[in-house]
Amino acid sequence: MLDLFERLALEAGRVVMEVFNADITVRRKPDASPVTDADRASEKLILEGLRAAYPHIPCVAEEEASEGIAPANPGRTFFLVDPLDGTKEFIDRHTDFTVNIALIRNGRPEIGVVYAPCTRRFFSGRPGLAQAIDVTPDHRMTGRRKIGVRQARVPLAIVASRSHRTAETDAFIRKIEAAEIVSVGSSLKFCLVASGEADVYPRFGRTMEWDTAAGDAILRAAGGITRTPDGRPLVYGKRNQPQETDFANPSFIASGRISGQPGVPAWP
Repeated sequence: MLDLFERLALEAGRVVMEVFNADITVRRKPDASPVTDADRASEKLILEGLRAAYPHIPCVAEEEASEGIAPANPGRTFFLVDPLDGTKEFIDRHTDFTVNIALIRNGRPEIGVVYAPCTRRFFSGRPGLAQAIDVTPDHRMTGRRKIGVRQARVPLAIVASRSHRTAETDAFIRKIEAAEIVSVGSSLKFCLVASGEADVYPRFGRTMEWDTAAGDAILRAAGGITRTPDGRPLVYGKRNQPQETDFANPSFIASGRISGQPGVPAWP
């Protein structure tokens, strides 16, 4: 399954870059968020590949969900797809947008890939193994290496959202000693923690499960964890939530091996 995820992510990356290198037409979804031809073409390619290979596993995907298309009951095992995470970054011609594919099993992100086609940063994860993959300019894999979270040192290195920074996030950062604050878009924030390039990624504010599942799978495979501020592991497949839509996430803190920092749930 991971091999299929990697192949589909690379193919979707080629499609995304074709649009990125041409004129980008921006439309608005019912919730007023932007969508482009790259989002839709990438999702179509990924879903066709997943459904052909695993017709018995339901798919939950961002663009289908925005049109009201989602399995009535995805069950305990399903795919989560974000065909272009960081659409605003894509529209603004920033480079850290990503393609994301994940498998959820029993509320946990078990397998995931995150591919940034513009910078060709590619990460994958399955239980017990997270990897960074080398990719050529024509989106072909040439090699891979194992990655893992690092033992955090004080002061910490923090990654934060470029487009969705909140007052709560700033307050969290002020509580801890931060050596470096790196602003980056999309699910790459999870991957920087997974690869030992950063220590913690706090997100206070609304995200959807397809935004986080693939990066979270890679982080957990690398030895990290994503938890809510009260210390509970972030779970997936959330439906019928009071005062919230299906598949919406609460605030969370993704981290490597950290202990003794105020406001950061202790590892593991």
